[in-house]
Amino acid sequence: MSSCLGLYVEKNLIKYAKISKERDNLNVESFGVKFYDDINEAIKQIVSETFSENIPISINLLEDTYNYQFVSNSLNKNEIKKIIDDEFEAYCTEKKLNKEDIEERYTVLENSEEKDNMKIIHVSTKKKIIDDILNDMKEYKVSTITPIGTSIANIISIKTEENILVVNMEDKTTITSIINGQVNEVKEIKDGTSEILKKIAGKENSYSKAYELCKNLTIYTMDIKDMQDDEKEYMEYIIPALQKIVSEIEKYISNAKVKYNKIYLTGSMTVINNVDLYFQESFKEQNCEILKPFFIKDTLKINIKDYIEVNSALGIAMQGLGYGIKNLNFTNQKKNTQIQDLLKTEISFGTNKNKQPKTKKVKNSIDFDLTGKLTKPEAILVRVALVLLVLIIVYSIFSIYLDNRISGKIQEADDVIAYTDSQIALVDEDLEVIDEKANRYQSLENNLSSSNAEYTSNMNQKGEIPNLLVSIMSVIPEDVQITEIENTVENNNRHIVIRVQSQYYDELGYFKVKLKEDGILTNVVSTQGEKQDEFVKMVIEGDLP
Repeated sequence: MSSCLGLYVEKNLIKYAKISKERDNLNVESFGVKFYDDINEAIKQIVSETFSENIPISINLLEDTYNYQFVSNSLNKNEIKKIIDDEFEAYCTEKKLNKEDIEERYTVLENSEEKDNMKIIHVSTKKKIIDDILNDMKEYKVSTITPIGTSIANIISIKTEENILVVNMEDKTTITSIINGQVNEVKEIKDGTSEILKKIAGKENSYSKAYELCKNLTIYTMDIKDMQDDEKEYMEYIIPALQKIVSEIEKYISNAKVKYNKIYLTGSMTVINNVDLYFQESFKEQNCEILKPFFIKDTLKINIKDYIEVNSALGIAMQGLGYGIKNLNFTNQKKNTQIQDLLKTEISFGTNKNKQPKTKKVKNSIDFDLTGKLTKPEAILVRVALVLLVLIIVYSIFSIYLDNRISGKIQEADDVIAYTDSQIALVDEDLEVIDEKANRYQSLENNLSSSNAEYTSNMNQKGEIPNLLVSIMSVIPEDVQITEIENTVENNNRHIVIRVQSQYYDELGYFKVKLKEDGILTNVVSTQGEKQDEFVKMVIEGDLP
């Protein structure tokens, strides 16, 4: 049996999960969330509490950057390696980075969009980041350091026919695209729980208390201004962040070449109740649900929501158990070997250059002499030479012509691309304006619906009192007098109090029974009759049905 402790580290908190594996069975031995001021002390406590001193530990990569490249699958491994290196060098030059200060990893995937090309997912970070992580973990056995954007897919049971988006809303948000059963792309969004928890912690003077408050909050479809004051002040931080994330997902889906069937939600933001319903209102064509690890079942002892809270740590731990994309492990200082594994044999054209063609020895050589009459073999050779010369000339002319045509078409394509990009930018601006107006119209519509409902309720209530009086008149005995009918309970205008008097006890009892049996009032109760002068007085209470 093998085990691994997964640590998902971000500012102020660490999510951890220890998983053991026996054959194909996975078991979560311990998990939780720890807030810290001293990260080294926090890790030490987690390792001690989970008894993980002698097992591998996996941790998430920090400040990771994703880039993508496409290469033809007809290239050999050396050509692919050179393209990746050249592209990365160009990226460092553009961003004014020192290539020697950057650590990089990449993985080669089948390209679901273009079958003739392969897709390269390239991940990089500063070497200092890696050194700092390893220095903080020098007392332990660190097996993997991997980006959470790809590791989160480890806890999903993926069907090859499904196209999925995984929205992991942690300190920052990552959108992981899974197409045809494999991770295809990771997009990072700066919006997440970082600013939300920071603002709430500023009011509560505690980061952990801010986190617990979020766990007790519930998102309603009503307008923020209609909420209670204690909920409203926190929702003013949460709703705008969710709206930005929804907007980025909508843009991503609209630009995608495939149709996504499902959106999984995970991360610290999902501790807020009803967050999945909030997303479902925006994405009618996709099924939005909270990501539940495929190997965890509901039990009476532990609620599955507690596991979901540490999904990121579970994905990191499974990376250490051999799941996921192995080439994106930053603990291994050796360069990627996937190209060598993927392309075990080089693709070549024609004959092998290292092998020389065998030739047969000719006993009698041809004496080629142009001074006399050409012999038959000499005439054949001259004709062949002339044909070859003509072919070379025609090929050269055609190559020059084709090259000029291609250059012209490339220039035209560049012009069209530039124009298209400018138009797309304008469309994006229009979409933002449309989204803003749509949100405003939706808010107005919700307010109008609420006002209509309140008006209808008031109109219905206006007719209930006359109906009540008519019903009472039909059952009240002749000897019973009503001295007062009123509503004495604040905020409950359906509660009725009737003060009555009669010379006879039984008449009052009969009146009370009729109110109850005929359904004129519900929950009917009364005081005991009190004799005052010649009348017996009683108070009868009940609710309108």
